[in-house]
Amino acid sequence: MEGREKRLPLNALHVQKLLLIVNRLHMLLHSTALALLLYYRVSFVFQPTETREGHELLPWLLVSASEAILSFVWVLDQAFRWRPVSRSVYPERLPEDHKLSPIDVFICTADPTKEPTLDVINTVLSSMALDYPPNKLHVYLSDDAASPLTLHAVREACKFARCWLPFCRRYRLNNRCPKAYFSALEDHAHADFARSSLYVADKRRIKEKYEALEEEIKTFRNDTAFSRDHPSVIEMIEESMIDDVENVKMPLLVYVSREKMASHPHHFKAGALNVLLRVSRVMSNSPYILVLDCDMFCNDPTSARYAMCFHLDPNMSSSLSFVQFPQKFHNISKNDIYDSQLRSLFTLQWQGMDGLMGPVMSGTGFYIKRASLFGNCGSKGSDLLQQKDQFPSSNELIGSLHRNYTSDSIPHQKHSLLEESHFLASCNYEIGTKWGEEVGFLYYSVVEDYLTGFMLHCNGWSSVFCEPSRPQFLGKATTNLNDVLIQGTRWYSGLFENGINRFCPLIYWPRRIPFLQCLCFAWLTYFPLYCVPLWCLATVPQLSLLNGIPLYPKVSDPFFIVFVFIFVSALVKHLLEVSLTGGTVHKWINEQRIWMMKSVTCHLHGCLDALLKKFGIREATFLPTNKLESDEQSVLYEMDKYDFRTSNIFIAPLLFIISVNIYCLVGGVYRVLLVGECDKMFIQLFLAVFIVTVNYPLIEGLLRKDKGRISKLVAIPVILPTLALLPFLNLLGNA
Repeated sequence: MEGREKRLPLNALHVQKLLLIVNRLHMLLHSTALALLLYYRVSFVFQPTETREGHELLPWLLVSASEAILSFVWVLDQAFRWRPVSRSVYPERLPEDHKLSPIDVFICTADPTKEPTLDVINTVLSSMALDYPPNKLHVYLSDDAASPLTLHAVREACKFARCWLPFCRRYRLNNRCPKAYFSALEDHAHADFARSSLYVADKRRIKEKYEALEEEIKTFRNDTAFSRDHPSVIEMIEESMIDDVENVKMPLLVYVSREKMASHPHHFKAGALNVLLRVSRVMSNSPYILVLDCDMFCNDPTSARYAMCFHLDPNMSSSLSFVQFPQKFHNISKNDIYDSQLRSLFTLQWQGMDGLMGPVMSGTGFYIKRASLFGNCGSKGSDLLQQKDQFPSSNELIGSLHRNYTSDSIPHQKHSLLEESHFLASCNYEIGTKWGEEVGFLYYSVVEDYLTGFMLHCNGWSSVFCEPSRPQFLGKATTNLNDVLIQGTRWYSGLFENGINRFCPLIYWPRRIPFLQCLCFAWLTYFPLYCVPLWCLATVPQLSLLNGIPLYPKVSDPFFIVFVFIFVSALVKHLLEVSLTGGTVHKWINEQRIWMMKSVTCHLHGCLDALLKKFGIREATFLPTNKLESDEQSVLYEMDKYDFRTSNIFIAPLLFIISVNIYCLVGGVYRVLLVGECDKMFIQLFLAVFIVTVNYPLIEGLLRKDKGRISKLVAIPVILPTLALLPFLNLLGNA
């Protein structure tokens, strides 16, 4: 019986058959309608000139090109919906603790002014408290700012961990992030202990210690000015090696700040991760690595065991590179006005990729096999490192390939390990090597997660998506429009540059990647192209409406049904998918709204930025997302009101488009009612109504009195010239 239990599967895959049928039926109907639309557009070109009277070729071609781009992106998007799956895990079937594989945890922070130190420390503490053998858990914090405050906070947090970790284990807490635990309305202790007087007393004692830790971090005097250039700083936090009063072992905790010099490219987050990859290799050399953003704390202690249910599965472990958990956030407003949760991406689309070859790497919340970052699937990771003509000589690094470390052995080698670690964290180490090109996290893009994940799949590795009912990791979402659009510009620039370089998924396509998987990667690189058709469809049909130029079939034309079907089909399918992820109609509207806003702003800026970098006109930049929140900003967000205090490069395009559509809507109503052109201008008039309705918050933002309103100093210089220019364009069109 015991032997039979050991053979029980650690996980199970479930094909979502009903959703699969719905998706494929929708693909058939929608693609048929798109084919008819294409026929309608192409046939126009071959019509006799006299039958095209009243039609202008240029706006017709612009609208046709926009529809072609939308259709192209839609076709790529369907690859996600071909075979959606979900997975179950059975952590109770894992081997005994002493047989589990060690895990290294990588946490990255870069700017203490934008990434609050207290949040960073909470992420560190929550990862140290994972439900995993502590002698097999090693936590590395990368601090690219080399902040004395962060280092001091890590030391103090490790002292607090000596009482926090035993408390978590004693009462079997579900939430082991101190900040989240003490601010929660519900109690996260196991039911057996929640009402005991001993637990209440212990909780009060631990809370006092945590408040003292908070005060220590807040009052720390940091007299050292921030410097972009600094030597490497690596410290093993000694308290992590000491048993507490109950003889509970602490995980190893290491602070790492790599050397940075203005004369050497530092490659942003990918560079920091590669330093951690090397330093951890000579210190702990765990076969598996958990990567976390500094604000993405462990919301549930079981994630490591869940991940091991896949990594230790003999049926998939040989080719499995990483297990990706979804990104979820604890500060989402009721209706998520900025679509910060990215429900479609982190659930529906990742489930679709999981039914193929696995999801793309998503920056945080994934457990990756170390060996997969060092070579092709089936090859030995040591092969690349042992090529001394490609890698600087490091006896410790080479030696680490042939031995495993334990937390007990590290103190005895502390001096030599620290000395070697400083060398591995230096700027000069990677010169003339394959780091960032073939080994480790790749440097060719500011979205290192996408490119690294893509290349792992190209090298024969697979991945899985795991979404338990309780979120394993929770982060802090952006809560104002400016940060949302800045973050989006960085993402879309990095993604689009992968679509126009040698790693373009439609060209760089090894046979080991299934065709549909390739289309998924292609969608991720090309969906920023939404900016082109949305800019066109938000202006050209409306201006043509003023000039009486029809661009769509009449209401009485049979092809009118085709256009109506495509529009309704897309909206209804999106509404269905939002409902599947627990969304509401209000959230569906908000997703439509922010999609439009992003498409005409950060999608456009991202594409332009990628093109400028492609032609060498500008260099890559990386701005950490601001995680600091003001009280006013939080109040607006909780009230589902947009905070329009954003850069002019974002707000000006939005004001321009809403002004064009309001003006053309008024002129269109006049034309339809007085000239009697409702039959041939109905779709163009409806487009103006739809855009104005969806973007109503912009109109509201002009009329609001709170600090999140659209400033008149910004609005007037945009709206007045636009309204002055439109009559001129109308006269020019009539001429």
